Amino acid sequence: MLDTAEANAALPAAVPIIRTVLNQTRRMGHYHGGHEAASHAEIARRLARLHGYVYGGFANPAGTDPDNPYLVPSDTLVEAGSTRSVHDLFGGLVPCPFVATKAISHGLVRPDAAAPDGWTPIFAAAAGDAVLAGYSVFEPGDARRAARLLWRSGPVRAKLVHGVAGRGQRVVADERALDALLDELGTARLAREGLVLEENLEEVTTISVGQVEAAGQIVSYWGTQRTTTDHLGQTVYGGSDLRLVPGPLSRLSDLPLPPPVRHAIGQACRYDRAADLAWPALRASRRNYDVAFGRNAAGAWRSGVLEQSWRIGGASGAEIAALEAFGADPLLPAIRASTVEIYGTAPLPEDAVVYFDGIDAENGPMLKYVTVGRE
Repeated sequence: MLDTAEANAALPAAVPIIRTVLNQTRRMGHYHGGHEAASHAEIARRLARLHGYVYGGFANPAGTDPDNPYLVPSDTLVEAGSTRSVHDLFGGLVPCPFVATKAISHGLVRPDAAAPDGWTPIFAAAAGDAVLAGYSVFEPGDARRAARLLWRSGPVRAKLVHGVAGRGQRVVADERALDALLDELGTARLAREGLVLEENLEEVTTISVGQVEAAGQIVSYWGTQRTTTDHLGQTVYGGSDLRLVPGPLSRLSDLPLPPPVRHAIGQACRYDRAADLAWPALRASRRNYDVAFGRNAAGAWRSGVLEQSWRIGGASGAEIAALEAFGADPLLPAIRASTVEIYGTAPLPEDAVVYFDGIDAENGPMLKYVTVGRE
């Protein structure tokens, strides 16, 4: 990897070096040295190249970084009253911690239910049927009340609001299972973070819809996710296959699409508009929404946005590849790009761009790469 001085020397002399790209994480000890660190660092390097900036490595916790860096944070930033814009980071910025989590996807079980500071009913009202039936709860009594309402239609899926890659979820079918979960969480954590309870779906297919903005470009996409099995035998995120076009999210509705995909894009767009309406201070250069299709307990097909991701994510390697492709050929109408995550080893396609190939401290051998092709 080039250090800062070498990177400066490698840039064309005509390119003004005005900013430094920095990885930033709130989990420094957990994050360094693993597959996420390697992937995020490669994305930051590629963003620096796209912008004509310098890649400066990880942000310094001591605060001795260059002034006005372009940030690539691992998490959505929480900065009330911030003046940052979408041109200052790859990811998102929100005014309150809960806005960055799954908790916003559902309303409260009653108007006067417990909720964190900054909560507003505007989002749930504006999102409407863009989400599945469900509630966000912050107090044991509200959790039990919400679960009883949802149990009328079948089992309930309980989701920790910070869970990623399919982790932190379980199906709770009765009071005993819910009480066990609430005991594990504890009232203090429940009040601080919240818990999502929503209708459980089977035979689920997840469609990703998103938009990224960087280096003067906007790219939007839809695609599907794959699952894989980790070294503990858990089913987790295994990659995304995306179809990407230049332009904002609204551009996707102009494409010839299967009805379920068109419906998913409509739900994602409604969720996105609801978030901007509820929290005008929201800033996001990366907007990604997972829309689930599946059968409920009655066998009926249901769909809804599961959560937002206003931060670097599993599909970001493909997003950056699209920015590079459209930047190199502005007349390119569309491309396909895929991210692949393998727990173990496997042969590499000839055109693969490797983001990680090694031993992750927590997950063992892993391979992560991106492929790109014409639509």
